[in-house]
Amino acid sequence: MTADSFSLTLPKQIAILPATWRDVMAFHKLEKLCFPQDAWPIWDVFAALTLPSTVRLKAAHGEQFIGFVIGDRRPRQKISWIATFAVHPDYRGQGIGTALLERCEQMLNTPRVRLSVRMSNEPAIRLYKRYGYRVVGTWPRYYKGGEDALVMEKEIA
Repeated sequence: MTADSFSLTLPKQIAILPATWRDVMAFHKLEKLCFPQDAWPIWDVFAALTLPSTVRLKAAHGEQFIGFVIGDRRPRQKISWIATFAVHPDYRGQGIGTALLERCEQMLNTPRVRLSVRMSNEPAIRLYKRYGYRVVGTWPRYYKGGEDALVMEKEIA
């Protein structure tokens, strides 16, 4: 695997690469690890990895799948959504999530990007706020177990 280049410096052994349908099982396994209550069904993962309007990126440490982001472009609405985004717990705090998010935002190429996050996911909320996202609403009882979602948005310059 080869590394992509960005403004952010990652450890040399970490690469940000396009994700494809071939990553479906690794993606699904990491999704279940990171979101045990809310993991997408395997067919939704496959769809996200094949739909032409999505940005699909993975973080890899050698051959190990350690992170991902899926962005959904909605050009008519002049907005995109970060549909799902995670980094393996053993690899957090190394800039991998930031690199995935930054690269996805660049590739989405819309004036605004939105995402939803569990209200209890304080580390993710801090990350999003640090990178310019602000709370624009809530979705009551959105997640399994009845937890509300914060809807956050970023204006892209």
